[in-house]
Amino acid sequence: MMEETQTIESEQQQQQQAIRVRNDWRAWVEKISYKGIVNNIPFLAFVVLLCVLYIANNQRTIDAQRVLNKKNDELKELRWKYMDIKSQLMNAGMETEIIRNAAPQGLKPMMLPAYRIDLDSLKN
Repeated sequence: MMEETQTIESEQQQQQQAIRVRNDWRAWVEKISYKGIVNNIPFLAFVVLLCVLYIANNQRTIDAQRVLNKKNDELKELRWKYMDIKSQLMNAGMETEIIRNAAPQGLKPMMLPAYRIDLDSLKN
């Protein structure tokens, strides 16, 4: 008799679990049904808005990164031009280079060191 009651109780527990699973399934289907969707339209609209904002923000970030990369390339090119011009000016400022550029115009370097002309010496 004891065994029969235990088997009956275990069968009832299994049936209750099956009923719970069916009820859970039905509750899930009701949430997905038309009424469930209509009740959740504000939430769905909010989620869609968040998705649109996420996509727009991603596009703006990509565009900003492209502009930044272009500016970096321009900066590298300008840096190379600056270094090239600076080295040319350093070379052009050397004494031998100045003498070489002045020779076609008939200018020659001084053989004597520079001296100062005083006004007193001119008056005498």
